[in-house]
Amino acid sequence: MFTNIYKKIKEFIRSEWKFLLIISIIIFITNCPVNCYVITGGGTISATDRVEVEGSKKSKGSIHLAYVSELKGTIYTYLLSYIIPSYERESLDDYKYNKNESEKDIQFRNSLLLNNSLNNAIYVAYKKADKKIEITSEKMFVYSITDKAKTDLQIGDEIVEVDGKKINNMEDIKNTIKDFGVNDEINIKVIRDEKELTCTAKLYIEKKQKLMGVLLMKDYGYKFDPKLTITFKKSEGGPSGGLMLSLEVYNQLSNTDITKGKKIVGTGTIDRDGNVGEIDGIKYKLMGAVDEKADIFIAPSGNNYKEAVKEKKKNNYKIKIIEAKTFDQVIEELSKLK
Repeated sequence: MFTNIYKKIKEFIRSEWKFLLIISIIIFITNCPVNCYVITGGGTISATDRVEVEGSKKSKGSIHLAYVSELKGTIYTYLLSYIIPSYERESLDDYKYNKNESEKDIQFRNSLLLNNSLNNAIYVAYKKADKKIEITSEKMFVYSITDKAKTDLQIGDEIVEVDGKKINNMEDIKNTIKDFGVNDEINIKVIRDEKELTCTAKLYIEKKQKLMGVLLMKDYGYKFDPKLTITFKKSEGGPSGGLMLSLEVYNQLSNTDITKGKKIVGTGTIDRDGNVGEIDGIKYKLMGAVDEKADIFIAPSGNNYKEAVKEKKKNNYKIKIIEAKTFDQVIEELSKLK
């Protein structure tokens, strides 16, 4: 039986090899990567479904994160972007902090930014709700390396020690290297792929400052009460959902139902002080909110808000737009809903 199948397959390949070759070439060419992402539109993720605070009551409305859909750049998607008006190309270089970064580096940074966004959202919400939250761990990660750096550090390295001294923040590094000279080589202990390594970095001067050419981000671990569970997929990254997550966490912690029965979609970063920051792709995120029949769209203050209002008028969208400056200000705006 298997011999007969093998013979038939062999005969088919021999007779149709030209056709198979053409198909193989087409598949290879259309899936061949190009140096870009293709933006295809926006959508929403329910923060209400992703966040669960122990003992919280269910809201009448819902809170959603707006996102932009990205297709990996291939010849196929690249060509489609010239055919479909709503498809836009963004160079992969625009996601890089320097030209030597790989797509893996970008993905790690997005993952780190997402985790940082989650941490900030939790901290702001628990503080606002006057609930117990305390820091249990602080880690420093390399999230970018400048073009001028002379180092074997890699993006994703966790910095443990610099010149034998434990590091908790950027000030610790500045204090450690201040007595070294230009071109001095500093030993840096890191954790990479769960292994402890010693790397080096040469100091250089820029704008009268001694630098290693490494950008770091602090990642916090927290202990809080009541218990909180937030679920995200590995494919979801970036800091732009911070504001909406903080609103949902606070909504469940306070049991006040800030939604007032509305479907609320929005975007924006948030820091530990509750300040809201701008993001990319606002018109696509607004479009996604409208498609999902949201009642309210929250846009960061500044160019994001101005662009959202412009798009609303241009397309005659029937949606209320709230300008977001700070977490407290957005809570105040939502309290006025009827």
